[in-house]
Amino acid sequence: MKASRPAAICALLGLTIIGADLAAADDRETAAQRLSGYLQVDTVNPPGNESRGVDYLAGILEKHGIPYGRGESAPGRGNLWARLEGGDEPGLVLLHHIDVVPVHRESWSFEPFSGEVKDGYVHGRGALDTKGLGIVQLQAFLALADSGQPLRRDVWYVASADEEAGGAFGAGWLIEAHPEIFAGVGYLLNEGGAVRQIGEGLAVMVEVTQKVPLWLRLSASGRPGHGSAPQVETAVTRLLRATHRIAQTRFAPRVVPAVAEMFQGLAPLQDESLSSFFEDPRRAIADDEFMLSLQIDNPGTHALLRNTCSITRLAGSAKINVVPARAQAELDCRLLPDQDPDAFIEQLATIINDDDVQIERIMGFSPAVSSADTDLFEAVRSVSDKHFPGALVVPHVSSGFTDSHFFRDLGITSYGYSPFMMSVGESRGVHGNDERISVENLRHGTQVMTEILQEFTLER
Repeated sequence: MKASRPAAICALLGLTIIGADLAAADDRETAAQRLSGYLQVDTVNPPGNESRGVDYLAGILEKHGIPYGRGESAPGRGNLWARLEGGDEPGLVLLHHIDVVPVHRESWSFEPFSGEVKDGYVHGRGALDTKGLGIVQLQAFLALADSGQPLRRDVWYVASADEEAGGAFGAGWLIEAHPEIFAGVGYLLNEGGAVRQIGEGLAVMVEVTQKVPLWLRLSASGRPGHGSAPQVETAVTRLLRATHRIAQTRFAPRVVPAVAEMFQGLAPLQDESLSSFFEDPRRAIADDEFMLSLQIDNPGTHALLRNTCSITRLAGSAKINVVPARAQAELDCRLLPDQDPDAFIEQLATIINDDDVQIERIMGFSPAVSSADTDLFEAVRSVSDKHFPGALVVPHVSSGFTDSHFFRDLGITSYGYSPFMMSVGESRGVHGNDERISVENLRHGTQVMTEILQEFTLER
């Protein structure tokens, strides 16, 4: 699949080619308008309906004369891919997911799927996670295509389904059904990173690994009966005892190498009271007062120092006056990358200490870490030095998970990278209310992403 690269289309994109450089002269309007249209496409998962998003992205690619492939893993669960052909060096994938999480409309101050551009922001579910990133990747991809300049590696643009539910209908399906996409790929840029203001400084955080999700279901059994005749013990009381024991457990803190590197990289940005703990995280985990304050002030960072389990769902009787024979709870456990899942489940069984409570594995991934010692990481660092002066570029460990684990399992160096600099208030829109992104972030993010592609893919 070979993409045409008519340079004349640059004018439509608002891009200027200066010698060997690709420069976004002003993508402010184009990126914002494209994201606005993308946000109006409802791809809430469940059910997903990502094929609607594929239709939207395909229309943009067709306008620019770029061939693409598309496929459904199930009815309505669409995925899209397009390639710019280059030389023999390992290829690069730009990945984002089309699906978005549900909304509680009554909690929003604007229509979640309006895509309204107002007061310098584009408003709507998916603006940050991850349709905004997908549009910036697309703008940079089109700029590279329209430049007509030779590439030393293939560059792929991939939009996938189902990330918010684990990726089985998206990234997982693409790897199985279309392995040709990834056959020559050595690198991937995905969600998961961020540019953050920390104290008086900036950090460009490039995600290189993540905690491993282990989703579990606890099932307690007992004798059913009438609610008017309480029993000594029931499935519900067994389940409540089991979940209480788990909730009261603080798993032993540990510092894995990737987290140690991240903490030490961020140490210069901490205030005096915290810098010594970040410089020596193994000392930090021995200080109970520090660990408690970190959990209160920054629970996401605290979670990188131990295994965790959150009790998220409970199910019992369908009727208020019936004691059920079975009660269930679901746990969202996140394990440090070096934790053996089977050993962790055995530990939970010991904590629960009840043979009438069974543990079932719903979902789990394998751990993997991408090295920061690569040309792509250096390209990110180089461009960041220009656009975020004085910022520290730090390998980051995520307490959440993304589709990157699928590709790390294939040996593909995968980074979570976002060129957006957001305030804490803006970032709360991810999976929260009133999600939005500034037009300036889109404009600047397109410039940054374009320059990273230029440095990493153009023939020297």
